[in-house]
Amino acid sequence: MKNNNAYIIGAILAVAILILYILHFTSAPGKNGVKKGDYITMMNDSSITLPVAYVNVDSLLMNYNFAKDLNEALMRTEESSRASLTQKERELNAAAQEFQRKLQNNAFLSQERAEQEQQRILRMQQEYQQMAERLSQEFALEQQKLNMELSDTVKVRLVEFNKDKGFQIIYSNTGADNILFADDKYNITKEVTEFLNKKYGPATSSSTGNPGTAPKTPATTGKK
Repeated sequence: MKNNNAYIIGAILAVAILILYILHFTSAPGKNGVKKGDYITMMNDSSITLPVAYVNVDSLLMNYNFAKDLNEALMRTEESSRASLTQKERELNAAAQEFQRKLQNNAFLSQERAEQEQQRILRMQQEYQQMAERLSQEFALEQQKLNMELSDTVKVRLVEFNKDKGFQIIYSNTGADNILFADDKYNITKEVTEFLNKKYGPATSSSTGNPGTAPKTPATTGKK
C-alpha cells in the first residue's frame, strides 16, 4: 500500500513539474524559439530538458567508492560472525560425537553421569542457537546503520551536486522498478557517481568483492 502511494505521489509530482515547465515556456512567446501552444515542437527539441533527473541506485552502489568500502566492512563483520558460529558448531558436534561414542561403549560410570553429559550438550546446543540469533540481529542492525549512513551521505552530497545543476527533483531508480520509462538524457547516474568519488577519493578496501554484485551497503572510513 505504501509503495503504491509512493508511485502515485511520484507520478503526480512529475506531471505537475511537466505542466509548470510547459506553462513557463508557453507564457513567454518566442523564448528559446518556442511559440505559445507549440507543445509538440518544444518536447521534441533535444536541447530542452525538464528540471528532473534520476539516479540508478544499483549502478551507484557498485561504483561509488564509499559504498564499496562500506560493503567491505559489512562483509568482514559477516565473515567474523560466521567464523564464530563455525567454531561453536564444531565444539557442539565434537561433544555430541564423544557422548555417542561413550554411550555405545558403556563408558559412563553411571546413568546419572550420562544424563549430566547429555544435559551439558543440550545447553551447548541452546547457546549455539542463541549465539546465531544474536549475531544475526547484530548484523542486521549494523547493515541498517551503514545503509542510513550511506543514504545520508548521498543526500548531503546531492545538495552540493545540484547547486549548479538546478534540478527540481532527482529520483532514485532501484532495480529499474520505480521509473517505467525515461529518456536517457535524464539519467545522471554516471555524473553523480563521478562527483561522489571525487569528493570521497579512492576506495580504501583491498577488495570490493564480486564486481557483478551490488554492495549490501556503503562504508565508515572517516571520509565521505
